[in-house]
Amino acid sequence: MLLTLDLNDARPLHEQVAGAIRRAIGEGSYRPGDRLPPARDLAGALGINPNTVLRALRDLRDEGLLEFRRGRGV
Repeated sequence: MLLTLDLNDARPLHEQVAGAIRRAIGEGSYRPGDRLPPARDLAGALGINPNTVLRALRDLRDEGLLEFRRGRGV
């Protein structure tokens, strides 16, 4: 997954990450049952704190777009 963040964007980083994942799901890059990379890997690729990515993932889970499975990832 190729995510990009705009550091000049006024939106918080976790909202930008959530939006990018939401777009990837909408475009069909991810389908039901596909696993996302670990939050730590996404954070490293984006150069941001893993907690920021986790916050975005939790927001998407709360919207019903993602499902967390213990030991299996997101």
